[in-house]
Amino acid sequence: MSLPVSTNPRPIDDLGLWAQNFLQPSVLVEGLLLAACVALAWGLSWLVSRAVARDEGQKSVLFGDRLLDGALFPLLLLALGYLARTLAVYLGPVVLFKVAIPVLMSLAVIRVGVKVLQVAMGAAPWVRVLERSISWVAWLSVVLWVSGLLPVLLAEMDDLKWKIGGSTISLRTLIEGALTAGAVLIVALWISSAIEARLLRSAVGSQLSLRKAISNATRALLMFVGFMMAMTAVGIDLTALSVLGGAIGVGIGFGLQKLAANYVSGFVILAERSMRIGDNVRVDNFEGRITDITARYTLIRSPAGRESIVPNEILITNRVENLSLADTRLWLSTVVSVAYDSDVDLVRRLLVEAAMAQPRVLKDPGPSAALSAFGADGLEFTVGFWIADPENGQLNIRSDINLAILKSLREHRIEIPYPQRVVHMQPSH
Repeated sequence: MSLPVSTNPRPIDDLGLWAQNFLQPSVLVEGLLLAACVALAWGLSWLVSRAVARDEGQKSVLFGDRLLDGALFPLLLLALGYLARTLAVYLGPVVLFKVAIPVLMSLAVIRVGVKVLQVAMGAAPWVRVLERSISWVAWLSVVLWVSGLLPVLLAEMDDLKWKIGGSTISLRTLIEGALTAGAVLIVALWISSAIEARLLRSAVGSQLSLRKAISNATRALLMFVGFMMAMTAVGIDLTALSVLGGAIGVGIGFGLQKLAANYVSGFVILAERSMRIGDNVRVDNFEGRITDITARYTLIRSPAGRESIVPNEILITNRVENLSLADTRLWLSTVVSVAYDSDVDLVRRLLVEAAMAQPRVLKDPGPSAALSAFGADGLEFTVGFWIADPENGQLNIRSDINLAILKSLREHRIEIPYPQRVVHMQPSH
């Protein structure tokens, strides 16, 4: 990302003389050209945003939340600004565009970097820090470029050198390498985010899990390729990283084996689709719906609103009950006690009718009632029934059936016994 020193502006020796250049008649023409570029860029952005169909609520790098909030407008304005500057050269000395082009370039860099981070990383706390860092670096570069101090500063940093092994590295090389790496990684994140949005659009069920696996693998591959390209651009010999790669492999084999196992397990889960986003599962006595599957962990949300972060290795090595894999139907039961002198046939009929009256209870197979035990205080009946929507809750359907049973038993004057204890008094002799 370095620029030739010969094309950089000269340092400003006389600020008054530099400001006086803006009083030339050609500056008015440049201002009109720049205003035309702004209007044309806005019009083109509006036309493109109307022509491209986007999903409601979908985050976009090019368009953003509003028309001028995305990266498309500053990119179009920068391209039009370069064309206008080429035209202005034939009309007279260029003054205004020497300042406008670096400003437009910094605006495009800031908008692209910020939007890519927002789309790719979401609302992570450290994203705001990176956004501010990109803004400060971009505007500081504009000030140094316009003032003509940038080539002087780069020359001074180029003189600060030190030797590492067989390579000589300067401060300028490190800074340019960091900027190059940042630019390449932002582009890689942009491409991977676009691919992920395209793959996950209108995907449901098993397709969602498979496409999620493809998008995660694509992002990891693009980040790795971007890192390698950035290292090559800096001038670092990649063959020198072979020893580092071996050390990393040993570290993964010993110290990071749990972390590596979680990542491998995540790709296995997404690839074989044994568990999918939206499935209802029970893991270690925690039951809920899978809301997200990442490379390292799976997020499970219970009907009560609690969320459990389960490492993917546990889902591979431990027993997991998938309530949605083959059949979404779930069998539930509730226990009712009645007095010993109750009509058993009538009680069974009332229990079945109370369960059948609930709309969530399946009619095929229908509910059943059985005399399950002779309790200490009365006859115990077990009412079993099937539901097809366990994600809507289980306690609420049990409560509705129990309330219907209680009402029906009271209407037919069937006693629900209280705990009874008989005390025998032995006569004294």
